[in-house]
Amino acid sequence: MKKEAIYLVDGSSYIYRAYHAIRHLSNSKGLPTNASFGFTRMFLKLLEDRQPSYLAVIFDAKGPTFRHEIYKAYKANRPPMPEDLSVQIPYIKQIVRGFNVPSLEFDHYEADDIIGTIAENAIHQGYKMVIVTGDKDFKQLISHSASLWDPMKDRFVDYERFKEEHSIEPQQWIDVLGLSGDASDNIPGVPGIGEKTAIKLVKEFGTLDRLLENLDQIPQNKMRENLVVHADQARLSRKLVTIDTNVPISYDLKEFRVIPPDSQKLGTIFRELEFRHLQSRFGGTLQQDLSRKSYRSIFSIVALKALIEDLNKAGTFALDLETTSSVPMTAEIVGFSFSCRSHEAAYIPCAHSYPDVPTQLELDCVLSLLKPLLEDPNYSKVGQNIKYDTIILQRYGIAVEGTMFDTMIASYLLNPSARVHSLDVIAREYLNHKIITYEEVAGRGKSAFRFDQVPIENASTYSCEDADITFMAFQVLGPKLKQEGFESLFNDVEMPLVRVLIDMEMTGIRVDTDRLIALSKEFEQQLHLLEDQIFSVAGETFNISSHQQLGKILFEKLNLPYQKKTKKKTGYSTDLEVLTILSKVHELPALVLRYRSLAKLKSTYTDALLGLIHPDTGRIHTSYNQTVTATGRLSSSDPNLQNIPIRSEEGRKIRESFVPRRGWKIVSADYSQIELRILAHYSEDPILIKAFEEDEDIHTRTASEIFQLFPELITPDMRRQAKVINFGIIYGMSPFRLSKELGISTATARKYIDNYFRQYTGVKEYIDRAIDKAREAGKVTTLLNRHRYLPDICSKNRIVREAAERTAVNTPIQGTAADLIKVAMIRLHDAIQNQGLQTKIVLQVHDELVFEVPPWEITKIKPLVRRIMEGVYPLKVPIKVDINTGDNWAEAH
Repeated sequence: MKKEAIYLVDGSSYIYRAYHAIRHLSNSKGLPTNASFGFTRMFLKLLEDRQPSYLAVIFDAKGPTFRHEIYKAYKANRPPMPEDLSVQIPYIKQIVRGFNVPSLEFDHYEADDIIGTIAENAIHQGYKMVIVTGDKDFKQLISHSASLWDPMKDRFVDYERFKEEHSIEPQQWIDVLGLSGDASDNIPGVPGIGEKTAIKLVKEFGTLDRLLENLDQIPQNKMRENLVVHADQARLSRKLVTIDTNVPISYDLKEFRVIPPDSQKLGTIFRELEFRHLQSRFGGTLQQDLSRKSYRSIFSIVALKALIEDLNKAGTFALDLETTSSVPMTAEIVGFSFSCRSHEAAYIPCAHSYPDVPTQLELDCVLSLLKPLLEDPNYSKVGQNIKYDTIILQRYGIAVEGTMFDTMIASYLLNPSARVHSLDVIAREYLNHKIITYEEVAGRGKSAFRFDQVPIENASTYSCEDADITFMAFQVLGPKLKQEGFESLFNDVEMPLVRVLIDMEMTGIRVDTDRLIALSKEFEQQLHLLEDQIFSVAGETFNISSHQQLGKILFEKLNLPYQKKTKKKTGYSTDLEVLTILSKVHELPALVLRYRSLAKLKSTYTDALLGLIHPDTGRIHTSYNQTVTATGRLSSSDPNLQNIPIRSEEGRKIRESFVPRRGWKIVSADYSQIELRILAHYSEDPILIKAFEEDEDIHTRTASEIFQLFPELITPDMRRQAKVINFGIIYGMSPFRLSKELGISTATARKYIDNYFRQYTGVKEYIDRAIDKAREAGKVTTLLNRHRYLPDICSKNRIVREAAERTAVNTPIQGTAADLIKVAMIRLHDAIQNQGLQTKIVLQVHDELVFEVPPWEITKIKPLVRRIMEGVYPLKVPIKVDINTGDNWAEAH
């Protein structure tokens, strides 16, 4: 009977190749994971591509081997295993065990010897052998029954291929290596003889011994002389490279039989390493495994009242709405799900609409019965993105009260650098569970349908699971927040802010549609004029939006100095950086930059905003996101109102379109140089502190220090340059970057930075201190204890490490600024409500708050805003707020 192949993996070779193939990968806690991830991907490729029936992984044991006894300098040139690799070895071995694949290692011997021993024994028993490695030493083991496979190169070498490539027998390979040596293992060989020459000599003489016995037949004097002098060295080298096939190790080939992996074990490992895709694939509990779940649908008033009574007794419960849209201001309710115990949940369908749909409870009836429960402040409500559900419920007449817990925000505080904090990620990360996705019940892309068309049976399972998982995540994340010291930040800042954002989003901001339409037409006319200018300068018409066509005009027709290729190296780059450089030497790039900027403003704002006006409110309702930026800053989407250019004339015109309700005013309150003030607080630099205490113009003061001139001699351009330096210091701007920013030489830029640090010694000390603390802790914190983990702060890659160092310096400053304005928003919102004022906060843009104020409240609201915003936190320097009033946002800014 034909025996199957046994695959033996050279585990140590696998690990090193994976480590060097993937760099700079780590989890949120700073644990390096590049080798673990690369090893796993290569291992999966082996399992999927080759589908072995028998498999084992062989590792090198720690400590010296018998070869070190033969030759003390063996592998002496090899540096010790990198620290960021050694910490991954235990995880890699856990992964192998998770795949239920046996692994072997044996003291005093290398993986090569164990593989050679197993291979020889298995071949004698009639098995075929495939050695998985990229190490050329293993060529000596090739036979009619043993082959090599290199997964990195996807290269298979059997006996025939070896003979075809080298024209010698595999067992002669040790003579080749004896002559050529191996620098990586410090095996000397014979000087001047490389692999090609060694193969030629072995092919001619048959063996190393015969060669050394017939040196008189070597015509080259130098080679013959080297062989005479280094004959013993060649024999030693051959001995060192010879794989020992008699290792006294015990094993059972039957245990090499491939069996299904332990998904639970792999899911746990991949969750810790934060391999999201792999965790999803080997997640332990699959979404089909709902046998332990008690999910039900509610179709009667009696059952609904029993559910409400159950939620009343529990006191804390998770809720989840199913709706027709992801936009809370237009979404219609389809159903409700609730959970107050793990593995239990109920779904109340109200508005499913499809042929033969079961009779459902009337939505108005359900709302009236749920209203007392949801509005009772004594009950705690848990949600995933609870702001969304709360806005919709408020539109339906239910003002949700009571303590709120948002699992999405909790996940974000625990790992702010993670890209997403969706429920499926939280379920995998903290519960080792793979949930049913929305696409699985409602389809995806063009074939997707609204949730009200999803069969109730499917909708119930999906929605109940969402509520159940949200409740279980709350039980896990709550203690973790406390354990990590985030309880105050979560309960006193982020969750109270949710209520402020609900009010802001529902209020929205009014836009002047006539002005927007006129502005869109104005931009269109300007674009046509710019187009004509561009074609005139270029001498021909072309697609201005085509980077390829523009590149040919700039670099082939006009012969402008070539800057760089595109990312894929397929053509000329015409990105912002390139065009900005070229605009200094030619008119065309400047015109194209102007055209691009105007086209983007037209499409993103003047055209798009018109389509985003709510049909009932006549306002634009942006969404504020608390879980997007790693620094803690709020972001805005649908539309993004934080990216409207501040300094350009077009940006100002767009801001003019944002207006208050008729007869009211817009009030803008903008923190003045808040990040520089926070820098002064952290650095305790005496010059910075004195400047802010005496309310000096900090940019003029910096210019005076850098240029060593009296303040009255500082020109506007000098002040502008100082402003760039002031803020550039916070973001770790290099002399090269500063030189490009200011259009000066790198040497001059370096001189400016040196002058800055010479004057502001406290700032330099803060920067050094911040980086040292980040290296020690692996993270940085804000004044309100927001964390940001920095896994790359000790990276051996200079570029990666320096990026992490810049983050270590600016995150405490940026993050603290974000925290302070959040606290100010909460206090202002509470004060406005407590005083019964009609004023509304309508926008938050970085360090600016925008209010819609009735004229009779102007005199009251301005001092209130100033008092709260300037007193938000006791910094070591005064906090200052600039407050202005106008008939539109531009006037007030």
